[in-house]
Amino acid sequence: MTSPAPQPGADTPGTAALDWWQHNTTMSQLTDGESARLHPETLALSFGFDPWLSEGAVKPPVFLTSTFAFRHAADGKKFFAWAHGEGGHHAKREMGLIYSRLNNPNLEIFEDRIALWEGMKDAYSFSSGMAAIATTLLATHEPGDEMIVCAPVYGGTDSFIHHFLKRFGIRAHFVPAGVEAPERALPLVTPRTRSIFIESPANPNNRLTDISRMREIADRHGAGRILILVDNTMAGPVFAHPARVGADIVLYSATKFIGGHSDVVGGVALANDDNLLTAISHHRALLGGMPNPYTAWLLTRSLETLKLRAEQQQRNAQQVAAFLVGHPKVRRVCYVGLLGPDDPEYAIYQKQHSGPGSLISFYVRGGEPEAFAFLDHLKVFRLAVSLGSTESLAQHPAAMTHSGLTAEDKLLGGVTDDLVRLSIGIEHPDDLIWDLQQALEHV
Repeated sequence: MTSPAPQPGADTPGTAALDWWQHNTTMSQLTDGESARLHPETLALSFGFDPWLSEGAVKPPVFLTSTFAFRHAADGKKFFAWAHGEGGHHAKREMGLIYSRLNNPNLEIFEDRIALWEGMKDAYSFSSGMAAIATTLLATHEPGDEMIVCAPVYGGTDSFIHHFLKRFGIRAHFVPAGVEAPERALPLVTPRTRSIFIESPANPNNRLTDISRMREIADRHGAGRILILVDNTMAGPVFAHPARVGADIVLYSATKFIGGHSDVVGGVALANDDNLLTAISHHRALLGGMPNPYTAWLLTRSLETLKLRAEQQQRNAQQVAAFLVGHPKVRRVCYVGLLGPDDPEYAIYQKQHSGPGSLISFYVRGGEPEAFAFLDHLKVFRLAVSLGSTESLAQHPAAMTHSGLTAEDKLLGGVTDDLVRLSIGIEHPDDLIWDLQQALEHV
């Protein structure tokens, strides 16, 4: 939903007006069949927004309002009943606007368009990636449940699972991400197992885990109870679509590739199952983790250039990775684009990805002093955490993003003192390679 929906009453044509509004909040003049044949990068420019409901504005305005008026008390009663889940899950376009903690046009425009990118039924946006992850885990787990987690995961996720959920009686078993993850997970499945949580590629070592194999394990041993949750932040919605290979819920830090400009913090949770969508939306409303309208507007803006940015970043990363592989002061490079047919993870890559993306991790020869010397001498790369933005970033996972991991979990994920993570931006690749070359001279 993109603009306040006509709310049926004595002075409106009732359900006919609502039907008109539902039909016309997509690209004007396009039939449903014509819309279905278009690509996400086309629909990202206009889907879910009717300019004529907003004074003819070509781009959606920012709806900076906390509350929305009802035409009649009966409408308020109906919309609140639907918001509470009475009568089953309702599409957002049916619901009517109530209050921006529950729904807002800017949030719903963004959610419609990111769901298109992912090829999933619906999405809910959040104020951060951690808000999306935390809310989703709380919405889908109960005390006594168990999780299987493919390590490493983002440090905030690791801390939430290890510490916060543990306090509420939810236990996690960690296995190393990669080819062997399904076999290591299998003996850990019990009647209490509720989910398998995967980052693929894993953050920060880029290991790939077979999502469809995890789906098979969940279906065979969980009797429909085990959910497959995939944090797809590292690949982004351009180069990987986890739901197509078995994920029940797909999660994002929208701060990264989706936002893509280091100027907004956000998150997303997507699902196809109505019950999961209802649980996530109810928990978001209760916990208050939705983004503000301007954040949602910025994320919607960024979706328009997502593919252009991601593809340029990927082209740059391929050249940077090739340079690093041949450098004498680099011990090992972890980049999905370097996988070949002889690599165990290559088959997973072929099944789950359409491209390698732009995240590179590599091990310098030495330890923390050598890694810090390299980072301190970079001139084009910014020494900063985060990833997926237009500018290139470099950081030290063991001391920064993954510093909260236990020594055991760092070892499990290969997060050692000689590891550096690069997020490749849209600069000229020759300039990035020059910067890496001169910084490596100080190692």
